[in-house]
Amino acid sequence: MSEESINTVGGNGAFDDVIAQAGPEIQALARAARQLIADVMPGVTEVPWARQKIAGYGVGPKKMSQHFCYIAPFKNHLNFGFMYGAHLPDPEGLLEGKGADLRHVKIRKAEDLQQPALRQLVEAASRYLPKLG
Repeated sequence: MSEESINTVGGNGAFDDVIAQAGPEIQALARAARQLIADVMPGVTEVPWARQKIAGYGVGPKKMSQHFCYIAPFKNHLNFGFMYGAHLPDPEGLLEGKGADLRHVKIRKAEDLQQPALRQLVEAASRYLPKLG
């Protein structure tokens, strides 16, 4: 991953700190999810919060107004979250959650990240930042 593809700012640690306590399989999924985000939006801003074990991605450092997605590692899966997932088109029904805005996709294996529907969600999310408008 080139330096131009991700602009890391703020937070409390580095991306590797966010995923440090996860097993090797989940770490690999997190790195692949991060690359997917960078592929969709080159130059994306990343804010790693090591203490909270989450990394946010968007057009600036502000979580709820400038971020469109996040990565959160768990023991047996990775949450690939969307700040405004409740408002995104999801014809494949990948999104989980019941919040007013937040939704996530549970990633358990590399093939989950290769679904065209997931990339479409990331693309749609990268264009949906209502609090900037």
